[in-house]
Amino acid sequence: MKIALDAMGGDHAPSVALAGAIRAVTERHLPVVLVGQREVIAEELARQNAQHLDLPIVHASEVIAMDEHPSAAVKAKPDSSMAVGMRLLKRGEVSAFVSMGNTGGMLAAGVLLLGRIRGVRRPALSTIFPTLQGHCLLLDIGANADCKPEYLRQFAIMGATYAERVLGIRNPRTGLISNGEEESKGSELVQAAHQKLRHTPGLNFIGNVEGKDIFEGTADVIVTDGFTGNVIIKLSEGMGNMIKTMLREEFRRNPLAMLGGWLGKGALARFAQRTDYSEIGGAPLLGLEGVVIVGHGRSNAKAVMNALTVAHRAVEQKVVPAIRAGIEDTVQGGTSANT
Repeated sequence: MKIALDAMGGDHAPSVALAGAIRAVTERHLPVVLVGQREVIAEELARQNAQHLDLPIVHASEVIAMDEHPSAAVKAKPDSSMAVGMRLLKRGEVSAFVSMGNTGGMLAAGVLLLGRIRGVRRPALSTIFPTLQGHCLLLDIGANADCKPEYLRQFAIMGATYAERVLGIRNPRTGLISNGEEESKGSELVQAAHQKLRHTPGLNFIGNVEGKDIFEGTADVIVTDGFTGNVIIKLSEGMGNMIKTMLREEFRRNPLAMLGGWLGKGALARFAQRTDYSEIGGAPLLGLEGVVIVGHGRSNAKAVMNALTVAHRAVEQKVVPAIRAGIEDTVQGGTSANT
């Protein structure tokens, strides 16, 4: 098994990406292949005193920047690190592909070069949210702004499979985002999707969940359309930054508060760890014919290492074949209607 890493992806590439790869190789003994501009990568490996490590390089002459238009960039730059990595995965030369780069670019490269699992109507972007119970998987978060009920049912199947096999959640509880818990609540899309999810064999569907339920840990997998999902994550990120900023301001304003912060620094550190994205590393692009993990552009070395670890586990747990089987079951059952 080999895991390809986009060495050119991320806000601080290639230094941070390579630092994460070095940690993955030395601390977790993962087989990592670096994809990107050979001379740039070799120079950075030497700077980090890691040129002796088993980190083979596959050359890719082009880079897709974080602010480029995804599909246009993939087509215009066929030798980008993203495109080369996806083709390696397509040919079976690597078992997974990880990038901290342009998320839209990874989605476009995945669809155009790797392809979807047969029967999957739309791939889904996911993210892992901290909750009071641990974590939950939220999808879709931006790939599909306009959805049909069958898309949401497939998101649920894919998300539940990933949660069980990679996150280690047995029989994950799956909820559908709505504006009320009652079955009759929600838009036409939500109400129609609710009925489909209720009648999906093997899915532990617990019904509608509201926005407040996400952080309560009411469900392990939460399904929504990409428009709503994107609003949720952007609102959560903004709220998190606001809370951190307000806490710092209050500690600085009052000496007693600063003393209290010092006394409670252990608890604050544990809080920060529970909400730290680098502990998770990255989230999957589900529905593609291969394991593809995308991380934050601002990822640090620890996040890169953990993203590679997540990819390794997804391959070991045969996530893609399991999703393929789950989708095939619904197709064979005549449940993949265009609705």
